Amino acid sequence: MNLHSLKPAKGATHKEKRLGRGEASGKGGTSTKGNKGGQSRAGYKSKKAHEGGQMPIQRRIPKRGFKNINRVEYKVFNLGQFDHYAEKYGITEFSLQNLYINNLVSQNDAVKVLGNGEIKGKYSFKVNAISEKAKAAIEAAGGTVEIVK
Repeated sequence: MNLHSLKPAKGATHKEKRLGRGEASGKGGTSTKGNKGGQSRAGYKSKKAHEGGQMPIQRRIPKRGFKNINRVEYKVFNLGQFDHYAEKYGITEFSLQNLYINNLVSQNDAVKVLGNGEIKGKYSFKVNAISEKAKAAIEAAGGTVEIVK
């Protein structure tokens, strides 16, 4: 077997249809494009979302509400979770970097601490936001809170 003797298997390839090569070819005249209209002509391009004159879906469906572009999405933690994390990962400072290193948050997540549950240990927190109840509970347990932006 030589490289120059390789060819596709029998029946694997087909000849291309030659359109517009005279009436005798059976594909002449309109070249299988039908009669007249934009679609039979060169350069035809349909408009995006055009539904043939029917009212397009983006106009049929009502618009509701709005998306606030200034909204900040927080990754939320409750106080009751931190004793478990401190025991599991052996950390006493809950900073954005420590949470990221231990795969608790993503690189660009903003972190907020809420006051649900109890905290037993003395931990320091460096987070983006914290509730008043959580801050009071952390400071009552002997911990510190720092807000970072």
